Amino acid sequence: MKSRLNNRVLAAAIACVALAGTTLGQEAPPAGPDLDSTRATLAKWVETQQIISREREEWQEGKELLEQRISLLQGEIATLEEKIAKGGESLGEAGARRRDLVGENESLRRVSTSLTEVIGRLEEKTGRLLVLLPDPLRQKVSPLAERLPEDPARTELSLSQRYQNVIGILNEVNKFNRDITVTSELRTLSDGTVAEVQALYLGLGQAYYVTVDGGSAGIGRPGPQGWEWSPANEFAESVSRAIAILRNEEVPAYVPVPVEIR
Repeated sequence: MKSRLNNRVLAAAIACVALAGTTLGQEAPPAGPDLDSTRATLAKWVETQQIISREREEWQEGKELLEQRISLLQGEIATLEEKIAKGGESLGEAGARRRDLVGENESLRRVSTSLTEVIGRLEEKTGRLLVLLPDPLRQKVSPLAERLPEDPARTELSLSQRYQNVIGILNEVNKFNRDITVTSELRTLSDGTVAEVQALYLGLGQAYYVTVDGGSAGIGRPGPQGWEWSPANEFAESVSRAIAILRNEEVPAYVPVPVEIR
């Protein structure tokens, strides 16, 4: 708007100068070089004003572009500052979580150390218990017993595997102790011969055996070095009958057998 106004003013000025020159030309002799110089100077001035006007318009356009760019950058800066603030919060939370995990790890380490000491003692006691088990039970738990480490401090088994071994053995021992079990075994008789017998176990407290022909019998009890067996041929018939009842080969009945409680 200003540019068009300036152009109009300049055009009016040029017209006035031209009119003045015409008038002067009628009343006085031509000024010669002075008028031409004035016109040239005025033309330069007009041209300069036009250049200034264009520069002002371009500057205004550039200013608007710069303001838009500044506004965009300010928005990006605000977004980055928000992300940085959130990142700081996340770092704070991560630091707190790390401290919690370090504390939990230390607690678990202490628990693991305690459990390692406990399982070492359990493995030692379980190993001593194996000697006291009757043959059929000891054979049943032998796969687990073989996995008990000789030196608890030098084993490649994990803590959970070691506990599983001990618990597996103790479960089988507890199950055997609650039941009445009949098995086939080889026993050395009182005359020194080895014969196949039927053994009747009343848990882990008492046991009896009788030969297949019913001629010999014996009583077994747990001892400090394992089970101890002694002849008791007088109870051969009673033991045979008790085994037959357990196998549903005879009608249930009361069968007297000797029992020793220690």
